[in-house]
Amino acid sequence: MPTTLTSEATSVWTGDLPTGTGTVTLDSSHAAEFSVNWKARAEGVSNTTNPEELLGAAHAACFAMALANALGSAGHTPESIQATAAVTFAAGTGVIGSHLLVSAKIPGLTEAEFEVFAQDAKENCPISKALAGIPITIEAELA
Repeated sequence: MPTTLTSEATSVWTGDLPTGTGTVTLDSSHAAEFSVNWKARAEGVSNTTNPEELLGAAHAACFAMALANALGSAGHTPESIQATAAVTFAAGTGVIGSHLLVSAKIPGLTEAEFEVFAQDAKENCPISKALAGIPITIEAELA
């Protein structure tokens, strides 16, 4: 039977949407607490996050792990994988896409071979699957 894990995070919001504020706490790991507000979501501000940045963090980490697993399973241990997920939010519409930007050092792999692994990881990482309702694009290259 596969192992399952449920991870939890809590958000507490006070006030209305335009002027209110909130926090997001990573409950399972106790790793961090983040401030959130509408201005950070609609315009972007320093030192305050938004749901899309947190979603981007999850997508980037999941993709990198899926890519490392696929490469390792095929005998190509990566030296490093850097993955960035740019998640786009449109007020009134919602999340409209996630763009993965990937650079990796993998000895003995050609660009064409790497592209196959990167596309597979994009399509099959669990967060990509959870985001099936939005376009997911990728730019991937060997460093």
